[in-house]
Amino acid sequence: MPLAGHPPYQKRAVDVKRSRIDGFGVFAAEPVAPRLKIGEIRGESITVAEARRRAEGQERIMIVEVSHRRAIDASRSTDPMRFTNHSCQPNARLSVRQGRIEFFALRAIEPGEEITVDYGETHHEGRLACRCGAAGCVGFL
Repeated sequence: MPLAGHPPYQKRAVDVKRSRIDGFGVFAAEPVAPRLKIGEIRGESITVAEARRRAEGQERIMIVEVSHRRAIDASRSTDPMRFTNHSCQPNARLSVRQGRIEFFALRAIEPGEEITVDYGETHHEGRLACRCGAAGCVGFL
């Protein structure tokens, strides 16, 4: 059942607010059990070449490559999950299925806890300092 005032693909209540990791983050507004879908992000479908052109020289981007040919630019999206920050010890995972960018809890997430994912390979190619603060942080994205 969709949350009141939210699109049907936003499955759990979240808040967007300042993050200690970077800029804004998305925070659980209710308990989230392991493996449950939290929500997803949508945006403009573009080519990977265009995505890489848009990302060039940018520190913060909201683009996810969904295949070797297509990417989603969520920079103009109103979906709260677009503010999901990276952590070397994430509590959620990003999954690309049938062109959809979905977020699922890896473990129980408490209200007020920032929802994070491991970005994996990024356009920063190890040149951007990681600010997650997690034990065992690799130090860069």
